[in-house]
Amino acid sequence: MNKTVRKVAYAATALVSPPVYDRVFTSETQSDIEDVEPPSRPVYPSSIDYTSENVTNLSLSLPLKSERTTVTSRTLFRKNYYPGVTKKEWDDWRWQLTHRITRADELSRMLKLSGGELQAISGGGNLLPFAITPYYASLLDPDNPSDPLRLTVVPTANEFYIDPSDMIDPLCEEHDEVTPGLIHRYPDRVLFLATSFCSTYCRYCTRSRIVGENKSEECGDKWSKAINYIKTHTEIRDVLISGGDPLTLPDEALENILSRVRAIPHIEFIRIGTKVPTVLPQRITTKLTRMLRKYHPLFISVHAAHAAEFTPEAVKACARLADAGIPLGSQTVLLKGVNDNLADIKRLMHKLLMSRVRPYYMYQCDPVRGTSHFRTSVAKGLEIISGLRGFTSGYAIPTFVIDSPGGGGKVPVNVNSICGTDGDDLLLINYEGKVFRYPQNSALSGDSVRNDL
Repeated sequence: MNKTVRKVAYAATALVSPPVYDRVFTSETQSDIEDVEPPSRPVYPSSIDYTSENVTNLSLSLPLKSERTTVTSRTLFRKNYYPGVTKKEWDDWRWQLTHRITRADELSRMLKLSGGELQAISGGGNLLPFAITPYYASLLDPDNPSDPLRLTVVPTANEFYIDPSDMIDPLCEEHDEVTPGLIHRYPDRVLFLATSFCSTYCRYCTRSRIVGENKSEECGDKWSKAINYIKTHTEIRDVLISGGDPLTLPDEALENILSRVRAIPHIEFIRIGTKVPTVLPQRITTKLTRMLRKYHPLFISVHAAHAAEFTPEAVKACARLADAGIPLGSQTVLLKGVNDNLADIKRLMHKLLMSRVRPYYMYQCDPVRGTSHFRTSVAKGLEIISGLRGFTSGYAIPTFVIDSPGGGGKVPVNVNSICGTDGDDLLLINYEGKVFRYPQNSALSGDSVRNDL
């Protein structure tokens, strides 16, 4: 099919404004855009007229399910549901936060809500808060409540069921909380919960008991107490900054934490846990990455649930982080109906590698209150890992772990590859189920010969 190329100027969107979340993007703030990327050239079907008088007809041309991850699909979504919003506004992360979808009437404009979804959003009560960025909403299948991405962010009536095994704080983080928001469980590292705010709330969140608030005092006394604790405990060498999502903090607030932690002599490296690259990729600006690269060694763990999250925008966000010298790893929760099969996990792991993100952990879903419908058997996770091992690159195989309920920490769950011994030989099972021998005695003898050299 003949296609026409339309040049679109892409604006990087970090604003040099005070650290507030409720700033409304207006024409007067255009000068606050930090820089402009080289023009991108998305390809649009020639049959669509993008003149203003035809914007109202775009609903007839909304993309098919298989096309939702393209830049074109986002343009169509924006023009259909946000007709007065410019591309510069859409590409601004503060605009995305200010215009998060938080009500059923907003979401029902974009999705055909099922009865269970409508009931959960309208009468959520004590359920996990509900919010989705317009960007992420554009990835959801409007007609299919079982769409994997939709399941992860749209509440359903399943959340009202509380299984006997469900817990409010399954990892017992509050037991190991040494100052407000600072968890010291492992000997040499701490978890620093910098904020309880997320741009988009996952329906299986481990910290559903605390997320959803946005308190201004979080950047004051709370952070100082945590940093003072880290200073006085010289056994700590590793600080993981998480939340909520710390990358939703303004640059100034995030740098406040990073600079103070990096100034502590015994801190060797810092990690950030985030889902921003997949739900709010506009946040990963050049201004942000210039700031982050000042605090190396700095690692980032990217939360990813499905390959469909890796749109061109998400891939670009990961590339910016990687180009800033930040090693990227992934964390994926195994979720029933979302990614609980070999094909989906394998596709996701490959997408991660192609986006310069090293698969790190695949988690068994925590027994958080109201999430039993997401939990698979542990055997399903082992089956998936077995299906990856030998059939794809070793770099594409995450470590399957259970974060032990009761505060026991992460426990790797491994596929048993040792089936026994025969004399001095160790019997190993490979990915095809074939048995091979490893001569242990010969290896030991070889070691002793080398030691005598």
